[in-house]
Amino acid sequence: MKKVLVLCTGNSCRSQIAEGYLRHFAEGKADIYSAGIETHGVNPKAVETMKRDGIDISKHTSNNLEEYKDMDFDFIITVCDHAKERCPYLPGKAKRFHYNFPDPAKAIGTEEQIKKEFDTVRDLIKSYSLKFVTENL
Repeated sequence: MKKVLVLCTGNSCRSQIAEGYLRHFAEGKADIYSAGIETHGVNPKAVETMKRDGIDISKHTSNNLEEYKDMDFDFIITVCDHAKERCPYLPGKAKRFHYNFPDPAKAIGTEEQIKKEFDTVRDLIKSYSLKFVTENL
């Protein structure tokens, strides 16, 4: 079984959304993990935006990259520039992918504007995840 690790800065939004969609689209063809260089807890707005699209990530946990340092991954996906630049060297044969998604947690404005930003980023990650699974799994 292939192993995929999604990395972000705090493992609270983008990597959690990507983990949810990768699991959904992979349909059991891969083990999907997410982690952060730091851990900030799963953002409730990320849970809400995924729920609006029928994916439940409410049981996800925010994990630190150190928890997976001894695992051998087939793919590592960084979803923000900060994580890509700060990611420590991970030994192994993992094929690396990178896409710098906007951080919806930094959205400002009314609740409706923030909700819209989360949905926009969610949809970008959804498309990316579907393409990744189709092309690599």
